[in-house]
Amino acid sequence: MELWDIYNENKEKTGRTMKRNDWNMKPDEFHLTVLGVIKRPDGTYLITRRKLDKEWAAGWWEVPGGGVVAGESSADAVKREILEETGIDVTGADGGYAFSYKRVNPEEKNNYFVDVYKFTMDIDTSDVKLQEAETSGFSFATLSEISDYAKQGIFLHYDSIKAVFD
Repeated sequence: MELWDIYNENKEKTGRTMKRNDWNMKPDEFHLTVLGVIKRPDGTYLITRRKLDKEWAAGWWEVPGGGVVAGESSADAVKREILEETGIDVTGADGGYAFSYKRVNPEEKNNYFVDVYKFTMDIDTSDVKLQEAETSGFSFATLSEISDYAKQGIFLHYDSIKAVFD
């Protein structure tokens, strides 16, 4: 069973934990997630497509990311999530933390912070090893292509993270 730390509204750990995806949070409780954007020197970005059998946002495009495990830093979590989902190790890549944002969803009892990271590295199609349980494909997309997916309503988190794309 995976546990996540519970944070207060100031993004400080409370010392309590929750079970992963146990959406029964109080209004002043938050969990932490991460998103990792990888940009290649040619200006394209690595994006992945969610499996069609996903309960939420099936078939949508996104950047790698996920929940921060209890006791884990967000920097370690983003490296882990990118490696798990794409097979890419960003440990030596240029870049790092870009910004955070907060979502409050009292009706869903799911409040969270998102730490967004941006890395620049030269990767090739052959470097990508998808996590088959999570993803059904990938692309090296231009900002215009990503923006088009967002306009179609099939790119997760775009409005919240568009500042990370140049």
